[in-house]
Amino acid sequence: MKVTTGFQMFMEESGEVGKAYSQLVQTMAQSSALDKKTHALAYISALAAAQMTGGLAFHVMMAKQVGASRDEVRDAVLVGLPAVGLAVLEALEVALNAYDESETA
Repeated sequence: MKVTTGFQMFMEESGEVGKAYSQLVQTMAQSSALDKKTHALAYISALAAAQMTGGLAFHVMMAKQVGASRDEVRDAVLVGLPAVGLAVLEALEVALNAYDESETA
């Protein structure tokens, strides 16, 4: 799976900070009380609510690899709709396109 160019640059240019960030992400995932699929879907919800669509396709693919369905990805994006409003709609398009494209790749 391909990460965004911005994230790749961050990891290449930030030295110890990038390593520490990577370790943080791994530690959080390993120590989470959530199963892998639920964790991935929750992260998609957070990205959608924060309007961070750059890495969304990557995380949709991660969720799909651990068993998330298209409907679960859709609902993970939309779960924040009452709290943050229509801001999640851009993420909906990105997420579902990423899910669908992976079926043909």
